[in-house]
Amino acid sequence: MEEEKTTAQNLAGGAKDLKDHVSDFLGTYIELTGVRLAEKVIALASALINFAAIALLSFLFLFMLTFGLAWWIGDLINSHAGGFFIVAGFYLLCVILLISVGKKTFIPFLRNLVTRLIYD
Repeated sequence: MEEEKTTAQNLAGGAKDLKDHVSDFLGTYIELTGVRLAEKVIALASALINFAAIALLSFLFLFMLTFGLAWWIGDLINSHAGGFFIVAGFYLLCVILLISVGKKTFIPFLRNLVTRLIYD
């Protein structure tokens, strides 16, 4: 009889230990998931900041290059306004091309790029 009580106590103690281990495992798993999520968010944020810095510098470079090109074309045709209008027309042509071809090529490229940044 006493042996049965000891066995029952051991089983109850083992179940309590198992409950504690499962609880610890779940707590550790939740913490690990939080760390992984934070790692992904940090990687995404740093990639976005890097992209913003590159985009800003590229914009400034393109702006100065465009300004210089327009001024140079203006000198060639003896009309600075004409040079700026020619460069503006080139940009308008680029925008029209981007709109007409963008839905099939440019938008899927951007979508894949963002997806890769999120999941890598």
